[in-house]
Amino acid sequence: MPPTPARCGRLRQPWAAVPRLAAMITTLAILLFVNAGWNALVWPQFFKRISRDPRAHDAQGKPTRFLVVHVVLIAVSLTIALASLLAGIAALTGAW
Repeated sequence: MPPTPARCGRLRQPWAAVPRLAAMITTLAILLFVNAGWNALVWPQFFKRISRDPRAHDAQGKPTRFLVVHVVLIAVSLTIALASLLAGIAALTGAW
């Protein structure tokens, strides 16, 4: 009978006793890191282009809804990137 987390005793990472599960969690962590890296690379560049767009500011120089909507989109995406990074770290360290 293969070891289960319940029978692994005092291991810090009970899933480490099950090789397929450990490989799956490592793969998940790598995918989360790639997601976080991609978002951290792409969205700041997108913000630079959006902020220079003529539709981003009105005649008085105030931000338009176009800019506000895109800034919210970028903020949400970067928050998801941070959550992906933290979840990847948690998966590799067995913190959950």
